[in-house]
Amino acid sequence: MKLFVPLAALLLVAVSSCKESPKKQSDSIEASAEVSENASKTYAEISVKEGGEWQGTKYVGDNLTFKNVEFLQAPDSLTDHSYYIRYEGPGWESNKVGYRLYFDWRNAIDIFGKKVDTMVLSKVGVNNYDSYHEDSSWGMDVLKAGSSLGIGSYGRFDGESTVEHFKNVEARDVAVSNSEAGSGVTLNYKGWTAFDEKVDLKTELFIEPDSRITKATLTPSKAIDGLCTGIVKFEGIELMEKVSEDGEWAYIATYGEQTLVPDQLGMVLFYKKDDVAMVTEATDDHLVVFKPTETPITYHFAAAWEKEKDGIKTKEGFVTYIDEVLNQL
Repeated sequence: MKLFVPLAALLLVAVSSCKESPKKQSDSIEASAEVSENASKTYAEISVKEGGEWQGTKYVGDNLTFKNVEFLQAPDSLTDHSYYIRYEGPGWESNKVGYRLYFDWRNAIDIFGKKVDTMVLSKVGVNNYDSYHEDSSWGMDVLKAGSSLGIGSYGRFDGESTVEHFKNVEARDVAVSNSEAGSGVTLNYKGWTAFDEKVDLKTELFIEPDSRITKATLTPSKAIDGLCTGIVKFEGIELMEKVSEDGEWAYIATYGEQTLVPDQLGMVLFYKKDDVAMVTEATDDHLVVFKPTETPITYHFAAAWEKEKDGIKTKEGFVTYIDEVLNQL
């Protein structure tokens, strides 16, 4: 028996479907005059090349294209500057700022300063592999990370001056997620050996809409000394420290010319005082060193670039902002 559906009903279904469909991301990352209230305000991704082959530690070929994936097991040949992962690792962003993590032995976290409040990462580095180091209409990679942890990354401190990154890892993988609540990156390191001791580590990084703050959670497989996070250290830049009014949280922060431009950048790391063994320095970083534990460790980090749209322009404004966040944690 044939079913008869009135044309008006079909039109109603079509209109309803359009309303429920997620809005597609614009192909342009130029600044726009207006942003829909329903537009995405966070995004995370990892994008790899396809159509080529590995030659040693380089991924090579003609007419290569990028493909976004939700999960990636690091190839054995992957190292720094392998030209396999777009902007060298996973990225996550809000409508205020973006971040990326080098998915290789360096494992530093870098900052994408944004001049726009739209999502940009899906187009960054597509046509020119490292074009994000150049100032553009959307912004740029701003932080001079060097050999440091960058902002909010993690490693193992030897108690003197050295932070061990992730040069000796049996396996590592990364997954990304996107939802209305925010966007995140989850990393697993199996068999990470630092200072002759092996441990597994799970890391979760999450950013919410309208926020500069990344929430970081580290879960080691066993209690170890020296697990740490930190902020890159620059000569002539003052380290600021403060404890919350209730005494539960504290921060370390820096502000000044810390970018490739150079221009003004503020960086802050919030931590729970009861989780921390000491705040100290290494060769390249201001460090927060955690007490040995097998339970998850949570901290937060944020960056504020002076060219951010409607952003923070002065050190005084930055201090006001981080003091407010500190007492809200």
